[in-house]
Amino acid sequence: MSASSARPSAEPIVLTSGDAEATRALGAILGRAAEPGDVVCLFGELGAGKTQLAKGIAAGLGVGDTVSSPSFVLMAEYEGRLPLFHVDLYRLADAADALAGGLIDDRQASGMTVIEWAERLGDWLPASRLDLRIEGTGDGPRRLELRATDARHGRLAAEARQQAR
Repeated sequence: MSASSARPSAEPIVLTSGDAEATRALGAILGRAAEPGDVVCLFGELGAGKTQLAKGIAAGLGVGDTVSSPSFVLMAEYEGRLPLFHVDLYRLADAADALAGGLIDDRQASGMTVIEWAERLGDWLPASRLDLRIEGTGDGPRRLELRATDARHGRLAAEARQQAR
């Protein structure tokens, strides 16, 4: 599906991931399809696989560095085909902390931004984004729900649905 024909997801796209490798593979699909300014907001419990998905996105972007959860530094930047801005809001109480810390800024328009614990941004979530909710923890399968807020990110959701078959 081309970007011009993609639409916001009225209904979410639901996929199943059997393990961490499959979650990373889905992330790689998103990374390969990414364009400058794309934003993926990740939601899920601790241990759901948000960082595994971010690792896959990094691989899809051609990032050569090891990607880990940036919980203690809040944002990690990686160079690939596009810059990857990996934001982890786990340790922040609310959006005010993230905004005051400069975690969301204009330079992210040049790359792809992945935000773990995106719910911490509340009303400050970017209007244009792909929301990806991961349900499940431990060694069991994951339910992944993708919902685009606009046509731009509908392209990413459609690519994930098509490639994940």
